[in-house]
Amino acid sequence: MPRSPRVPLAPAQERMWHAAACGQSADWNVARAFRIRGSIVNSLALRAAIDDVVRRHAPLRTCYPATADGPIQMVLDADVARVEVQVVDSFPGELTERIAEFAGRAFDLGSELPIRARIFRLGSRDVVLTLVIHHISLDGASMQPLLRDLVTAYLARCARRAPNFTPLAVDYIDYTLWKHEYLGAFDDPGSRASNQLRYWANNLVGRPTPLDLPYDRPRSERTDAAGDLIQIRFDPTLHAALLARARQGGASLFMLLQTAFALSVATFAKSPDVTVATAVSGRDDPLLADLVGNLADDVLLRIRLDRATDMNDLIDQVRKVALAAFAHPDTPNPRLLRSLPQDPAHPLFQATLILQRADAAPPAAAATGMSITDFPTGIIRAKHDLEFGLTENYDHTGAPTGITGPFLYPIARFDRVTATRFVETFSAMVELVASGYAGPIAPLLHPEPRRRSRRTHRTR
Repeated sequence: MPRSPRVPLAPAQERMWHAAACGQSADWNVARAFRIRGSIVNSLALRAAIDDVVRRHAPLRTCYPATADGPIQMVLDADVARVEVQVVDSFPGELTERIAEFAGRAFDLGSELPIRARIFRLGSRDVVLTLVIHHISLDGASMQPLLRDLVTAYLARCARRAPNFTPLAVDYIDYTLWKHEYLGAFDDPGSRASNQLRYWANNLVGRPTPLDLPYDRPRSERTDAAGDLIQIRFDPTLHAALLARARQGGASLFMLLQTAFALSVATFAKSPDVTVATAVSGRDDPLLADLVGNLADDVLLRIRLDRATDMNDLIDQVRKVALAAFAHPDTPNPRLLRSLPQDPAHPLFQATLILQRADAAPPAAAATGMSITDFPTGIIRAKHDLEFGLTENYDHTGAPTGITGPFLYPIARFDRVTATRFVETFSAMVELVASGYAGPIAPLLHPEPRRRSRRTHRTR
């Protein structure tokens, strides 16, 4: 598209920029570490490959300075946007701690590249490459093309040639300009942007906020995202049962999990009216599949459990609410918060559940005898009170193999025993949905206390 000297932020970037401006930049750092073993690792080629990827994907060489007219995207020339990559000798016992320290430093989005990289050398045939990229320039769907391009570039540089990338059909600036043209201006009452904002303002008015969750320590004005996690796993049998019920009810696996999540949050908060969140990829057009950048948007789901008579009715409500939310994905959170009559100190949402299909494993270059595996970063950030990041897994035939993922919670607000109680509640609700339960909702929100026998506990 025709370029102007001033390129605004994409809608998906606004939340991260405002969080960084409030001193919470480091909370949005995305850290990934990859252990490369099997062949002698060429550090010079790896550094050159990182430069190749930064040259290919504009968001990795974009600064986001504030101007009198608001923040903008300022793409640096590829010849000057270089990532300084240090090679540091280390050993496994200290590596997770060193990666966490490296990944925890905040980016200055106004003047600094949103990417850092470091090579921790454990041996000539064993290194850990750590990449830290600010979320404003990267989303979850970016990781696969990023890793694929990095491996392609590394193998080419090892062979002393430049990588032969397939040219991108569009870049992130094209996407941003198209998005703003598509949405129109918020001061135009007939624009898509205004229509979406009105939808959310009308949909969310009158909801209880904040939800009265059973905090072990009171919420503080200063956000502390230091978190802990509890791993969760639903086995293939339960996964298959959920898929079967979803087909029978004209819903999706995502909608059934959101139903169980809404029930759990409602029980935890003792409220029949809950607002939870999820994310949409923003990559409906195939031209966007290979872009590295932040295209993902948060959308809110307001679930009125007091308006559902039974489980099937609630699933149908969640289906309708989700489809309506997905049709209005482009209202930035800061703008929506300003349009609501709630106290701006209260967050738009406190609980979120995101479901994705299994991410492709880091690509391995078997022909060179090199293997690439994930290495733990030691970073746990919980930006919301209750946060599930679930992945649905399938084998090579397409058969379900289970649902896995972490439940994240802020340790400044919850003890582990409280977090475990919520995970148990959610697991029980998922099992109930999978079992085909079609009974009333009210008893689930106010369960009668009962003495649990050893047999009952073992069965559950």
